[in-house]
Amino acid sequence: MKNTHMKKLVVACVATFAFICLQNNTVEAITENQAVKENNLLELGQQYGLTTEKINLENNRHDDGIYIEELSPNPDKPQMEGIQSSNPEMEKPEKAPEEPAVSISNEEKDLFARLVEAEAKGESNDGKVAVATVVLNRVDSPHFPNTITDVIKQEVGNTYAFSPVQNGEINKPASDESKQAVEEALTRNDRLNDSIYFYNPEIATDDWIRTREVVKTIGDHVFAK
Repeated sequence: MKNTHMKKLVVACVATFAFICLQNNTVEAITENQAVKENNLLELGQQYGLTTEKINLENNRHDDGIYIEELSPNPDKPQMEGIQSSNPEMEKPEKAPEEPAVSISNEEKDLFARLVEAEAKGESNDGKVAVATVVLNRVDSPHFPNTITDVIKQEVGNTYAFSPVQNGEINKPASDESKQAVEEALTRNDRLNDSIYFYNPEIATDDWIRTREVVKTIGDHVFAK
């Protein structure tokens, strides 16, 4: 009986000693199961004839660790289930689609996309967006009509400003890529340095257009102001 009490006393001392060592940072904290190990604790138990297995048996343990929660319980706070890995990778929220800076009707948006399709078919997305940007820049310019529809259908002399309106190509349906390019241009994130002209230098016959200040070349088109 006396030996049993002594074993329990040693187990209690082992737990107390582990808590003191923990406060002095002299123990090894194992973050995966929050167990604290100390070789000196085992030596203390062995002096009283207690092996690791006996200590575990006395405490209903299957390992040789002492748990932090049992050493310093806090009734006001829930016990930790486990120590999470430091600096976990945070989930990045999906970027919300940008709201258009220019609002237009669905009918006008369809006309706009059909012009982009006719003028920039086969061009990259950047090329399509740039063509749409020229139209929007013309709307903002005092030298052109004030709406997208009027800019697209503007007459210059005996012809239209945009050849697809003249030859009927604008009547063909727009691709999804051209529709997306219009949506992107409507956010007005890049005004292309206020370019109001674009042309294909390989086929352009107007010498005047070549005198305009070049801002950028994208694909087959030169953009100017």
